[in-house]
Amino acid sequence: MAKQPMLKFVTTERQMPDKRDANVRNKDFQEIYAEFADARAKEQAARCSQCGVPYCQSHCPLHNNIPDWLRLTATGRMEEAYELAQSTNTFPEICGRICPQDRLCEGNCVIEQSGHGTVTIGTVEKYILDTAWENGWVKPAAPARERTESVGIIGAGPGGLAAADMLRRAGVQVTVYDRYDRAGGLLTYGIPGFKLEKDVVMRRVKQLEDGGVRFVMNCNIGEDMSFDDIREQHDAVIIATGVYKSRDLGGPGAGAKGIVKAIEYLTASNKSANFGDKVAEFEDGTLNAKGKKVVVIGGGDTAMDCVRTAIRQGAESVKCLYRRDRANMPGSQREVQNAEEEGVVFEWLTAPAGFKGGDVVSAVTVQKMRLGAPDASGRQRPELIDGSDYDEPADLVIKALGFEPEELPTLWGVPGLDVTRWGTVKAEFTTGRTALPDVYAIGDIVRGASLVVWAIRDGRDCVEALLKDLDAKTAVAAE
Repeated sequence: MAKQPMLKFVTTERQMPDKRDANVRNKDFQEIYAEFADARAKEQAARCSQCGVPYCQSHCPLHNNIPDWLRLTATGRMEEAYELAQSTNTFPEICGRICPQDRLCEGNCVIEQSGHGTVTIGTVEKYILDTAWENGWVKPAAPARERTESVGIIGAGPGGLAAADMLRRAGVQVTVYDRYDRAGGLLTYGIPGFKLEKDVVMRRVKQLEDGGVRFVMNCNIGEDMSFDDIREQHDAVIIATGVYKSRDLGGPGAGAKGIVKAIEYLTASNKSANFGDKVAEFEDGTLNAKGKKVVVIGGGDTAMDCVRTAIRQGAESVKCLYRRDRANMPGSQREVQNAEEEGVVFEWLTAPAGFKGGDVVSAVTVQKMRLGAPDASGRQRPELIDGSDYDEPADLVIKALGFEPEELPTLWGVPGLDVTRWGTVKAEFTTGRTALPDVYAIGDIVRGASLVVWAIRDGRDCVEALLKDLDAKTAVAAE
């Protein structure tokens, strides 16, 4: 009888890839985890219990067939594991690196619930795809037949790129428009290199280009090109702009120099550290934490990216203010742990009340909080503790309070593009169809600031509907 290759969770402990020493990694922007060795990857994949009802799969937004590609990895069938992983996920190696697995697949692993420690799903996924790239298994799109229809995609972030890939594989002609000089959106300029090295993103962009996707960069819709012009040039348009308008923060002194937005800070850092670009506001110190007392306001993953970036830039000190406690923060607990190891100090149950220093910030006035009764979301509401204010010295304050949608109907001069009361584009669930004929919308511009994996899911779902719509038009025209 053949030896059982799986269910090794009883005899084999959970192990992550080796993590570089905190005092070494906090000085560079390289990824912090080493690669899995082949034997270790197989060993960890073999811990999967092969559940009859795989909660890891059902809690993955893409419903990746996780148990099967874990089994294929454990038994050394790596090319098949790659093909299976790629079949449901356009960018598995990116999701393996940046998905909050502790809240999704791994957080719902059955053996985790039984006290044995979750399967390291994300790191195995990363290993599968890195192996596939090394062996040349990842190929550009090569459709069986070319179609005459053309689709324009506004936004080269994860949702737009996922849609572009699916459309090209179906033979549709695709042009992607983006305001930045490089494709990738937040994958390129929002997420730091220590979580996602940029060559990982750029090789996917090149794969899309090699497969026939056309990119038009440095293109601001409404300025360099009108939305109507794009609609005229294509049979359909997908809006995948994401949400880049930063939530602001008021209070006394909020307009002082030295108080900056997270997206501007991270973009400048990524351009400088990962691409070697000359960024004026980085060079003159405006968006550079070197030698400064840094305070980051916020508790999400963007805040974690900011504090860990500031450490690497050589900040004198880095503190993070968050109005709830550690258990109630929205960001990944794994990221908090990494930040603490690297020298970040978290001030839980604190919120800014204003800023000191006049024209240039010198301190944040901090209020201490306590958790009260639950609010509408079920989370305990922070309440102010009277008389608890104190001043936290700061030379650089980074606001990482989340993002809101830009006013696209106004910016683009398209009043017929319906939006919700939150400013997100109104689009049909799963299909992405909007109120405008042949115009679709996906990702954060529809659902609000969310995860990369959800943007990929939206892009793939939208293309399925769009292709059906194109086929229906072709059928009608042929009658």
